[in-house]
Amino acid sequence: MMKATKAPLAEQLRPETLDDYLGQDHILGRGAILRKAIESDAIPSMILWGPPGVGKTTLAYIISRKLNREFYTLSAVSSGVKDVREVIKKAHYGFSQAILFIDEIHRFSKAQQDSLLGAVEKGTVTLIGATTENPSFEVISPLLSRCQVYILKAFEKEDLLKLLDKATAFLENQMRKQIKIAEKDALLRISGGDARKLLNALELSVGSSDDEKDIVLTNDRVLEVIQQNLVRYDKSGEMHYDVISAFIKSMRGSDPNAAVYWLARMIEAGEDPVFIARRMLILASEDIGNANPNALLLAEACFNAVKQTGYPECRIILSQTAIYLATSVKSNSSYMAIENALAEVKKSGDLPVPLSVRNAPTKLMKDAGYGADYKYAHNYTGNFAEMHFLPPDLQGKIFYEPGNNKRETDIRARLAGLWNKTYHYQH
Repeated sequence: MMKATKAPLAEQLRPETLDDYLGQDHILGRGAILRKAIESDAIPSMILWGPPGVGKTTLAYIISRKLNREFYTLSAVSSGVKDVREVIKKAHYGFSQAILFIDEIHRFSKAQQDSLLGAVEKGTVTLIGATTENPSFEVISPLLSRCQVYILKAFEKEDLLKLLDKATAFLENQMRKQIKIAEKDALLRISGGDARKLLNALELSVGSSDDEKDIVLTNDRVLEVIQQNLVRYDKSGEMHYDVISAFIKSMRGSDPNAAVYWLARMIEAGEDPVFIARRMLILASEDIGNANPNALLLAEACFNAVKQTGYPECRIILSQTAIYLATSVKSNSSYMAIENALAEVKKSGDLPVPLSVRNAPTKLMKDAGYGADYKYAHNYTGNFAEMHFLPPDLQGKIFYEPGNNKRETDIRARLAGLWNKTYHYQH
């Protein structure tokens, strides 16, 4: 077996320059916005938002090395206001503007985030916060307004294959033996786009074969090794996102028993209940929507109640909501509608707003035809008058297809009756 004293493979392969950094070309490629800011030594305070294992911490280290600045790092899980103030005090007496990196900044309380404001605003420190959560929800507005948000994307398959080749060559040199990856699907699937999980899985799989002359990894062998080694749930470890994924998929799949089991796993591990409630809030709209609008109301009530009660009482509220969502009728029609509309906007661009539905606050605009032929719905029988609201090039295009459930079947019937000349909904 490989010696336990060695640093993990992911740490040994951590890139040290922008040229070695994998992926994120949209912000770090030649001429991209963040790369230009780094190369001109004009970086703003920033929030790096993206899924786990895409290199948020690594990027912060690379920036500090490139700019030759003092680098302080805090973890929101284990640091408090006192720790923040101590770092700011040290940075105040430094020779250059220090970089303060805060991992999991979404776990900082309002008070902890407030303690950063003065130093960020005065430029005592350049803040780099890393988060897997939407900063709009998790970072207070005054701090967010002083930071640039950069979105990091999950790695593409090509990126992961490059990393896999590099890691394999590194291990071959380190172990002085041949390593053949006969099948790569299992490693890629286990990674889920997370470079750290990919490297951990490779290291575990190779380590389990250390006594062999030449190592050959197949899908079956990799899966067997991973199942043996990743059996515990740890809210800060590898299975954090796997368990929340299982929880969400159980509710989407209408299995209340599995949903409650995965919920119990998270509760027992001390998972943040607000994190769980937020995921259910999203599911209520994405996977249930107008098939049962009460689902969103209950999920919102759960989200607010959990913030007020906390553990242990909130476990009951979480359980009630998870069971309700799991047993509810499902529809993703609202989710698909906005996805379809966004795809159309990207394809056709900013099409003109029809004159009939434009705002006409001035006489000049009215004379130009703004608002002409607009039909005020409430002046017509049934509070409806058929007219065109979409740009001319998109008239008759359907983005919303009601789902196959009782409530949305009624919605489809109503739309078919109202819009039989325009949208041709089949009833």
